[in-house]
Amino acid sequence: MPGWNTDTLANTAGAGAITIVEGSSFCVSGANGDIAPELPHGVFFHDTRLVSRWMLLVDGNPVEPLSSSTPRPYRSVTVGRAGHIPGRADTPLIVERDRKVNGGLREEITLRSYSREPMALRVELVLESDFADIFEVKEGRAAGHPQRARQESRGMIRVDSPRDEHLGLVVTAPGAAFGGDRLEFDVILEPRGSWSRTIRLAPTTHQDEFSIGGDSDASAPSAPARRFLAWQSRIPVPSLEDDAIERVILQSQLDLGSLRIFDPSHPDRAVVAAGVPWFMALFGRDSLLTALMSLPVDPTLALGTLQTLADLQGTRVDAASEEQPGRILHEVRLGATTNLALGGGSVYYGTADATPLFVVVLGELARWGGLPDDADDLIAAADRALEWILRYGDRDGDGFVEYERLNEHGLVNQGWKDSWDGITFADGSLARAPIALCEVQGYVYAAFLARAAIASFRGDEELAAEWDERAVNLKREFNERFWLPDRGYFALALDADKRPVDSCASNMGHCLWTGIVDDDKAGPVAERLLSDELFTGWGVRTLASDMGAYNPASYHNGSVWPHDNAIVAAGLMRYGFVEEANRIVFGMFEAATRFDGRLPELFCGFARDRYPEPVSYPASCSPQAWAAATPFSLLRTTLRFEPSVPTGDVWLAPTSSENFGDIHLRNVPFAGTRISVDAARQGASVAGLPAGLILHPTPRPVPAEVPVRRDPT
Repeated sequence: MPGWNTDTLANTAGAGAITIVEGSSFCVSGANGDIAPELPHGVFFHDTRLVSRWMLLVDGNPVEPLSSSTPRPYRSVTVGRAGHIPGRADTPLIVERDRKVNGGLREEITLRSYSREPMALRVELVLESDFADIFEVKEGRAAGHPQRARQESRGMIRVDSPRDEHLGLVVTAPGAAFGGDRLEFDVILEPRGSWSRTIRLAPTTHQDEFSIGGDSDASAPSAPARRFLAWQSRIPVPSLEDDAIERVILQSQLDLGSLRIFDPSHPDRAVVAAGVPWFMALFGRDSLLTALMSLPVDPTLALGTLQTLADLQGTRVDAASEEQPGRILHEVRLGATTNLALGGGSVYYGTADATPLFVVVLGELARWGGLPDDADDLIAAADRALEWILRYGDRDGDGFVEYERLNEHGLVNQGWKDSWDGITFADGSLARAPIALCEVQGYVYAAFLARAAIASFRGDEELAAEWDERAVNLKREFNERFWLPDRGYFALALDADKRPVDSCASNMGHCLWTGIVDDDKAGPVAERLLSDELFTGWGVRTLASDMGAYNPASYHNGSVWPHDNAIVAAGLMRYGFVEEANRIVFGMFEAATRFDGRLPELFCGFARDRYPEPVSYPASCSPQAWAAATPFSLLRTTLRFEPSVPTGDVWLAPTSSENFGDIHLRNVPFAGTRISVDAARQGASVAGLPAGLILHPTPRPVPAEVPVRRDPT
């Protein structure tokens, strides 16, 4: 996940907080719909908090929350009561707030009276706009200085950003009077009567008001609704014997759809943002892994992510942003300050793993038959990425990719465990950069093989052999340098002095996933991953409990991350450790059911035999992209569904019938068509396979370093 000093993540949005999202805009509020500036609440647009306070008062008092729901990712409905009459236990006044986010916010406020007497009320909406950067809000550093609003006309006010002369906010509230910091309505409710107003809070850019839609024709679906309905029509329809697991899959599909963002320059190109509420931006590593795990749901996410990252691929050397030719970015921001705390620009490139993962995802997309015929630009981007690996990633020419930040404000650690204390020795001491992470070498190995496969698919066997040879050499060197024979596991990394960083961590499971692990070492790795020190009963910890830096409530040193476990499970299954892989698969799905069907970004690493329920991590994003994609990857792993469209092969060998029962998947996008996958106790089948593909009812050969190459004749 994106790099943060997690000591600053103490602020939470409060009990019952409501988050809705559409594209890169979102709203976080309290349980009654109010937004408070002292909490990480707000209406956010382009990583900027447009609205820092939005409080509904009825006769000077806030609304008491009764219930809330989010029927769609972009819509919330809250119900509360107001107008308490002294001496009575109940109130006859019910308040409903129906809210939709789409760039800005559109809120319909309805008061309903159940009194037999008329009621005279003062309804006020308190507004503040501080235009704080999203980082400042998240980390509790927002200055909290609201900007002065001015009245444009009755029922319309405007606030301008002090930081960006092109950014502002327009609030439209028909019939409202404006005074100080609030919009005011004097309301008369007839006996058992009702009153409604629709309020629009729209961002302005370059003095042009951003359209949030929905006002001209209330019966017409909004843009978010149209996008969401289109998404639902394209994704698979799951039907599982286990209803709880089916609910997890459906929730993940819903969440993944809500996390899609669109480039205005390419409105048909969807990419996946990292997570709500704080990472509604494109992140190289996160978006690539999410797209990879989501291939069974929507392969266009992988294509859009690759295309967008290729457009932003590094072209020059810039120490401030850590840009280098061929490098794939870490994150893109659009905020009020765009400082990211990482170099003063909107794009930051400080990551060691996104660049090889770009090539890995391209190769996997080709295997799924999702690579378009005109893919030359993407393949050229992959070649530039490989050139970065060889020239810039391998800083000292020892064959391994290392990282060390190029400035004083960049990320200290540039793998997926990018906390400042994420890479430690077994005694708890910090590793010193340059650092070569074990899983990054695995990603590079997989990237070499992916490029070899693409070359072979396109008939260039000479180029394929060249990349195969690089992969073989890297695998040999990796197993010699990273293996700790006295410990029975792989070192987490090599440090600046090329010493093995001897912590036992989940990262080596990623090495299994890529296939870089020698067969004779896979067994001890599998045993260690499922040991009491690493496996909690729900999932694999990021760091073993017998390590010096272990803390079950830390961000990266003992917590459990669903996406990490999805990769580990896939790695175990790749090497034939079926029982071990399924222990993780079943543990993760069980954890999801305890989190109301939605896996969070991470949760604490307490052992299940001591804590019978998974323990939440307080600053965890939810929904979060690769956590949302995890159930798809887990399901694919236990089904052992592995396609290789260019070679004409599809493998399907389910392993989970006794635990999950029958699994039926309809409308699965695959190789330009739609298929159905059935995994039942009596057997497995695939309906609708394109002509020329052969279904193998066996596991894909492991370690299967190179796809089978058939004579094209």
